[in-house]
Amino acid sequence: MNEAPIDRLLTLMARLRDPERGCAWDVAQSYESIVPYTIEEAYEVADAVERGDRADLRDELGDLLLQVVFQARIAEEEGAFRFDDVAEAICAKLIRRHPHVFDASGDILPPERRPTDPAAIQAAWEAIKARERADKAAAGKRDDKGAGKGEAAGPLAGVSRALPALARADRISKRAAAVGFDWPDAAQVLAKVREEVDEVEESLGAGEPEAVFEEIGDLLFSVANLARHAGVDPEEALRRGTLKFERRFTAMADRLAAGGHALQGTPLPAMEAAWQAVKRTEKS
Repeated sequence: MNEAPIDRLLTLMARLRDPERGCAWDVAQSYESIVPYTIEEAYEVADAVERGDRADLRDELGDLLLQVVFQARIAEEEGAFRFDDVAEAICAKLIRRHPHVFDASGDILPPERRPTDPAAIQAAWEAIKARERADKAAAGKRDDKGAGKGEAAGPLAGVSRALPALARADRISKRAAAVGFDWPDAAQVLAKVREEVDEVEESLGAGEPEAVFEEIGDLLFSVANLARHAGVDPEEALRRGTLKFERRFTAMADRLAAGGHALQGTPLPAMEAAWQAVKRTEKS
């Protein structure tokens, strides 16, 4: 019988980590050293999805899976857990967090017992996660992504500090909103954004670097809240906005080059004129 692909991957990883016959680079790695690669691969997956490149998505998912296998192999070597334990844990969590789909034994519930309201399902999901965090705190265990033993395990605990800052701001604000601490509508959030802009301007005028730093942080957090009220993922919105700037800037440089002008040394008014021409071309 042919070896299942996941089993082959686990075997390959074990061989690469063999101290005597493996790869010296792989053997030298630790949990900490491969975390940057794990984060990078997650972004590569997001990029492949954004580009609609399914072949690349397949490859990037493989690279991300390798990171999971790599971490699990290191854990197995020190006797902490195995890859199968990782898979079992996520299976148990999925069943536990989907009581509207599975019974306690993991069997599928009949259709008449399954709720169909997405909002009610989401609310139940969040309630289950909150109970899990409270149970971990009561047991003196580290919260899954936030507070550790001796730390508060309140409604904001459990939001990973390793998340990109904008994505974490979105998660934190959603937690606060879930318990009623929120603006009633987007218009009032927009007013808050304008207030924060004024405070940034005031700090700049006063020449206070620390205050400017703090006020810009407040402004970004307010913008994340505005995105949430508008139903927009702020991390994705910023990523697309950056891609748009990148596309237009490259087109501007190409336009100037076609006219015999190098980007460096071109006066700002000329660059602005080329920029506006690129925008008009896109709109047409």
